[in-house]
Amino acid sequence: MGFWEVTLSLLQGLEQTCLIFALTLVLALPLGLVISFGSMSKFKPLAYVTKIFVWIIRGVPLMLQVIIVFYVPGFLLGTPLLSRMTSVIAAFVINYACYFSEIYRGGIESISKGQYEAGQVLGMTKSQIFFKVILMQVVKRILAPISNEVITLVKDTALARVIMIVEIIQAAQNYAAYGLMWPLFYTAVFYLIFVGVLSLLFNFFEKKLDYYKV
Repeated sequence: MGFWEVTLSLLQGLEQTCLIFALTLVLALPLGLVISFGSMSKFKPLAYVTKIFVWIIRGVPLMLQVIIVFYVPGFLLGTPLLSRMTSVIAAFVINYACYFSEIYRGGIESISKGQYEAGQVLGMTKSQIFFKVILMQVVKRILAPISNEVITLVKDTALARVIMIVEIIQAAQNYAAYGLMWPLFYTAVFYLIFVGVLSLLFNFFEKKLDYYKV
């Protein structure tokens, strides 16, 4: 197996990795905000149910969640309910949405009530207070923990192999049958580049938000 042949194979696996990463991020970020509103709801039953749900999802390993989403419906119904890729995306989105929800909640609750009251004194509506006064402060405060979760997501995509999704790690491990182990270590280069690009991107955003002193 030549170097370029292996590289092309790993790039095909990277395509699946990027797909899982992108879909999880696009779906989990807004869903996490919805869940955070549920956990902060003044309607106590909704808040309790949401918090228990988040506690369960955060307490159970993501690998086990992927297995449950893919296999359990099949056992109960006699046939798989979701495809392998759809099962992975569903498990990842639910898991990361719960983590994001706690970050959102912490950021929103960290803003002092005095800022809301000051906005009301100035005659601003609740939506104006949120979007013009609160929102960018929250973004500033949650950017670092969000970036940590996003970088963790890059590496967690490797868990898709547990139900035989051929992401980059699985693509490299397939070469072990030919006695080749170096492709597995070679994947580290792809991950480092991926994470490096994301780190630069988040650093750029942090500098853009430096004028929000919180």
